[in-house]
Amino acid sequence: MYALPDLPYGYDSLGPFMSADTLRTHHDKHHKTYVDKTNDLAAKAGLAGRPLEEVVREAHKTGDKKLFNNAAQAWNHAVFWESMRPPGGDAPSGALLRAITDGFGDLASLKGAFVDEGANHFASGWVWIVTGSDGLKVISTHDADDTLIKEGLFPLLVCDVWEHAYYLDYKNDRKAFLERWFDNIANWAFAADQLAASDGKGDGFRYPAPGADPAKGDKGDAPRPTA
Repeated sequence: MYALPDLPYGYDSLGPFMSADTLRTHHDKHHKTYVDKTNDLAAKAGLAGRPLEEVVREAHKTGDKKLFNNAAQAWNHAVFWESMRPPGGDAPSGALLRAITDGFGDLASLKGAFVDEGANHFASGWVWIVTGSDGLKVISTHDADDTLIKEGLFPLLVCDVWEHAYYLDYKNDRKAFLERWFDNIANWAFAADQLAASDGKGDGFRYPAPGADPAKGDKGDAPRPTA
């Protein structure tokens, strides 16, 4: 069975930019529900025990919308938790900073593109920083849609723009949430690791394997973008 991954920090570690109340509700209730439903639906589809990434792709391929929605949301949330770290972490540097400069000119311009994409995204979904054959891009996806089913894209960071991700702390001010998220709790070390993995250097994110210890995680060999 797929387990709900533990948060990589304490519930109160992201304050004041994301409250413990939000994390408890979002992780312990919303994410857990997606994982529980995925376990039930994957078993019915004969996919139990397969890596979650394969389940997402197979559900999309076969048109099993209910399984796709729950499995993709389980995966998206797991990447989202890793995309954050407590305030005060290091800014982008090295290869990641060079990629940002090549793609956007500077970090401020990347922030502008990221906030604009997420704030103007209609209804629920996700805003991503991705890499591929054309370098870094900012994209958004609707509802459960994710990068696993998008050829040639490899995720570096993702922020949840469903209302439950920010409403307790920011009410309807999604833009303020995205600005503070980017400036204070975006996990650039994770983004750097993902960028390296996209080039075959190290391991990219993978959801903990069925039956694995959720506190330890399991990165494995992540798919790389195609040219």
